[in-house]
Amino acid sequence: MPDATQTPPEMPTPVMAIESSCDDTACAIVTTDGRILAETTLSQSGHVPFGGVVPEIAARAHLSALPALVRDTLAAANLQPHDLGAIAASCGPGLIGGLIVGANMGKGMAIALDRPFIAVNHIEAHALTARLPGIAPNGAPFPYLLLLVSGGHCQCIAVEGVGHYRRLGGTIDDAAGEAFDKVAKMLGLGWPGGPAVEQLAREGDPHAVALPRPLMGRAGCDFSFSGLKTAVAQKLPTEVRTALSRQQAADLAASFQQAVSDIVIDRLGHALEMMERPTTLVVAGGVAANGVLRARLREFASTHDLPFAAPPLRLCTDNAVMVAWAAIETMHARRDLGLPIPDDIAMRPRPRWPLSEMAARMTVDDTARIPAGA
Repeated sequence: MPDATQTPPEMPTPVMAIESSCDDTACAIVTTDGRILAETTLSQSGHVPFGGVVPEIAARAHLSALPALVRDTLAAANLQPHDLGAIAASCGPGLIGGLIVGANMGKGMAIALDRPFIAVNHIEAHALTARLPGIAPNGAPFPYLLLLVSGGHCQCIAVEGVGHYRRLGGTIDDAAGEAFDKVAKMLGLGWPGGPAVEQLAREGDPHAVALPRPLMGRAGCDFSFSGLKTAVAQKLPTEVRTALSRQQAADLAASFQQAVSDIVIDRLGHALEMMERPTTLVVAGGVAANGVLRARLREFASTHDLPFAAPPLRLCTDNAVMVAWAAIETMHARRDLGLPIPDDIAMRPRPRWPLSEMAARMTVDDTARIPAGA
């Protein structure tokens, strides 16, 4: 147990963070009280011809972009490298090549500047974004119900404290964002698919095409979107997809979007029954930018007399502000326990990093690190 008489460690500020877990290269500088001094994000365009993220292309793009992005972020904050108090980076889960690039950049800076390096779980960063000052009513006090919905994740999580997360349910096949991308490709809308499907759906009737709602009404709050995606494919002409009129394509897009939102609302109802009354309903992840889904979630929260919190659109997709804030929340929580700032310089990036392992960071340092042979 920590010595209660020991002086709590001083909080290093500001924190520079790097995010490179998928196809967005991002850097941000945030103070320990949540002020965003600077943020820069570069969305990679090299994946468009392939209709999805190519890991090797993503890693090389991160490697090319990061040095200039770090310099630009420092300049935007009017800071020099030695003004930074700590360095953080996403170290998992995600595409391992990109994670290695971002983590090594962060570690190199930390070593050169003699600053702490803090490894951040990308999912935990999404989970804690709503606690940034000014986003959620009363700062989203624990415990709250998180709907994480993105291209690679679809989960309901009981956020009970920093490092303490309980997964209530998740997708058993495709994530919602992945389904949006694949439906967009079927309709010839290109990539990324989410914004394109939403834009086309504005012209359509959400009740025009009968589509299934997988798992709807069943116990628990797991998700399934594979069957819905297949049902959309079956509504398309067998020869040339251009045979669809604009109105037919819009109706199909709107009906698909409606089905996704129906599934999500149903699953959230079950999630509420699986935890003690949450303080807030929080949504995070790239698909949280979808206007129809946001409206349905706001209505759902109001019906259940819950405050609703959604980050601004720029903080829904992968970004470095959330990475910096997760590092800051971790430091604050450990400080309250009398524990030192994390020392993660030896930690290796991980393509998978379960949230269940984050509780170890609230105990002792050694259990929070990955063994050298992992």
